[in-house]
Amino acid sequence: MRELTAAVLENVRIAENIYSLTFATEEAVPVLPGQFCMVGVAGYPLRRPLAVCKAEGERVTVCYQVKGGGTKSLVGYKQGHRLSVLLPLGNGFSLTPDMKRVAVVGGGVGVFPLISAIRAYAGEREISAYMGFRNRAAVCLRYEMQRADKLVIATDDGSEGYRGTAVQAFMEDIERAKPDVVLSCGPTPMLRALKNAVSGRNIPVYVSLEERMGCGIGACLVCVCDKKDGTHARVCRDGPVFEIGEVEI
Repeated sequence: MRELTAAVLENVRIAENIYSLTFATEEAVPVLPGQFCMVGVAGYPLRRPLAVCKAEGERVTVCYQVKGGGTKSLVGYKQGHRLSVLLPLGNGFSLTPDMKRVAVVGGGVGVFPLISAIRAYAGEREISAYMGFRNRAAVCLRYEMQRADKLVIATDDGSEGYRGTAVQAFMEDIERAKPDVVLSCGPTPMLRALKNAVSGRNIPVYVSLEERMGCGIGACLVCVCDKKDGTHARVCRDGPVFEIGEVEI
């Protein structure tokens, strides 16, 4: 992990209340798929945790949803503005050589860390992606998701693609996809539904948990989650990626 000063290259709206922020760091930092960064926003003591969608040398792209005052202020950062960034943070997705068929299941802003996984493994493994959004207006990053060998976009209201959730779309296609591993990120109800749906299928599932974070380095304990063995884990430092059976969902 490094604390870096970054220069904003682009900060643009890509969907309803969703922005893509690209910045250049002082030096190239290797980032694994699923890792994240903490971005400082002027006037706010706590940094904002943002999943890395793309890292190419010194150029890093993250996406964020405008929800509170911090992200509203982040929208105002334009080309040339400076940011303080902690990067890279957390443990990402790590696949073994025998995991050749990969299913990616994402929902809402949970698609962002999965974009980095699709980019990392596209061309090397067979990827089937099932990405869920609230409606057509919320769909974003289609050009990145299309790197997958198969892409199914699901919307809750059926305004685009499959009508239903990403988990439902995945389960309807699971016999064709025959995944060796599933990578997922999304709201807790979606992850819970995925866990129940694949129960008994003997398919490893790795999930990136969405939790509120304070420091991003494991010191403040804001993002602690419960583990199945009765212990606790810090999502920022021990995760955010866990095997789905390892944590309470």
